[in-house]
Amino acid sequence: MPKLLVAALGLIILAGCSAGPTPVSVPSPAPEVAAACTQLVKALPEKVLDAKRRKTSPESPLTTAYGDPPIEVTCGVSPPAGMAEAQSQCFEVNGVGWFAKEVTNGVVFTTIGRSLYFEVAVPSKYKPEANALTDVSDVVHRYNKLITPCI
Repeated sequence: MPKLLVAALGLIILAGCSAGPTPVSVPSPAPEVAAACTQLVKALPEKVLDAKRRKTSPESPLTTAYGDPPIEVTCGVSPPAGMAEAQSQCFEVNGVGWFAKEVTNGVVFTTIGRSLYFEVAVPSKYKPEANALTDVSDVVHRYNKLITPCI
């Protein structure tokens, strides 16, 4: 078999095995929020829980994902239902307050007490899901201004 054909087959096989962009809803925040979120998302690490960063669909500077199943990260979201009365349910990871909401396939964490609403959706495959927050909290602490600390 010619080398070129073998190489082409190898690329096709690899393409079939790799996960493509993960579909993520893109928020529509105010321009100043979008600008701040773009900087935050850009500064996120290349890995979360040893899962490599991957593209999202549609591509947006407000989103990214890690691993398969994807840990989905979105900045500029609206506060989740129940968050307003949940200040007492705030828990901290590396100085960043988070609100946790259990969903069917894992937990969605949203920053609480910060200028930007930043969300990390972690599938139950990564139990305990809150461990993913240790990998992103330093960047959130640096790029997302503290307004009200957890109490």
